[in-house]
Amino acid sequence: MADDNALAKYEFRRKLEELRNVRGRATECISLYVPPTKQISDVTNYLRNEYAQASNIKSRTTKKNVTWAIESLIGRLKNYKQPPPNGVVLFVGHKPSGGDQSEPVSYVIEPPEPIGSFLYRCDSTFFLEILEDLLSEKAFFGLLVIDRNEATIGTLKGKRITMIKNFESHVMGKHSRGGQSALRFERLIEIAAHEYYKKVAGVMNDTFLNNPNLTGIIVGGPGPTKDYFVKEGYLHHELAKKVLNTFDTGYTDEYGLRELMEKASEVLTELDLAKEKRLMQRFVDEIRKPDGGKAAYGEKEVRHAMELGAVDTLLVSERLDTVRIAFKCQSCGAVESATSKEADSASQRACKACGGQLAETERTSLVSDLYKAAESVGTTIEMISGDSEEGDMLMKAFGGIAAIMRYRVT
Repeated sequence: MADDNALAKYEFRRKLEELRNVRGRATECISLYVPPTKQISDVTNYLRNEYAQASNIKSRTTKKNVTWAIESLIGRLKNYKQPPPNGVVLFVGHKPSGGDQSEPVSYVIEPPEPIGSFLYRCDSTFFLEILEDLLSEKAFFGLLVIDRNEATIGTLKGKRITMIKNFESHVMGKHSRGGQSALRFERLIEIAAHEYYKKVAGVMNDTFLNNPNLTGIIVGGPGPTKDYFVKEGYLHHELAKKVLNTFDTGYTDEYGLRELMEKASEVLTELDLAKEKRLMQRFVDEIRKPDGGKAAYGEKEVRHAMELGAVDTLLVSERLDTVRIAFKCQSCGAVESATSKEADSASQRACKACGGQLAETERTSLVSDLYKAAESVGTTIEMISGDSEEGDMLMKAFGGIAAIMRYRVT
């Protein structure tokens, strides 16, 4: 099955790349972030004030372009009674178009997650940091730092740590009693520790057990308690399977959660890379078989295999930047489609049936088109990042598109 979130993330990344390439000659690019809690009327009043301030700009051309951009923003905001659920981000400005000429550019983006604060910025480039942060991985992890005296449970999503609960154990420490008293006190201490571990595990189970987004659990602490807690079965067996590793930390409070994240950073990074490595290794193992195995690569071959329903898993590089264009012949009405670079146009193509001129009817990213094709035949799509060794191999050696098959296609 196709992952709609992965597709939305890919399209979002492509849009940000397009925005990064926009550069004005002066401070002619305006970025406007409107959070869901902001009144549109307040934003419009703010822009009117900026419009008045723009009259002080010395450069005649810059003043003209900035005032046009502000007018454009005010006009676009009239389409909203209130911001969308996640807010809205508008980018308006001018970029050079050759010689002394410039052309207007305008973008409206509804972010995949809520934006937290209002921002207006006028610069030579668009301000993208807030949106780029939304692209960071949002895998969800459970965190626990624990020793015999204290425990703290938290969550990690992206780079954001949230503390759920802090416990003090009230377990007694060493004592100086001897004889039968020593044994009795030791037993009482162990009973208290057992109840403390059960209490911590109960909150862990309530917090994480039925959370479908939980990727894994990381446990830390300054001594052997963390390993004892994991090994002695206090956690529900389904959660115990998700414990990725234990790490030594000096603290068991909220600071200990941050220390744990730093210690586990390499493991967290490797999770996605390990998944990509496994998928690419499966594909390469098939390719290496004498008969070519259950694998295909390249757009033409993979499309053919998908039409036959033979593709189990489709591997697509996040670095693919081509588009799928649909054409219709103006003479005979024949319909064609082709994969092309963004800059190509319909005027460069002639109808295969009659030689007439083709008119472009639709343009979408190649990845979006592959997602639609995969959905119709029950194929799983996996996006492979361009930053790993495996992702680089997929793009350079196999054109960014590869398939692991259900059965071999001849």
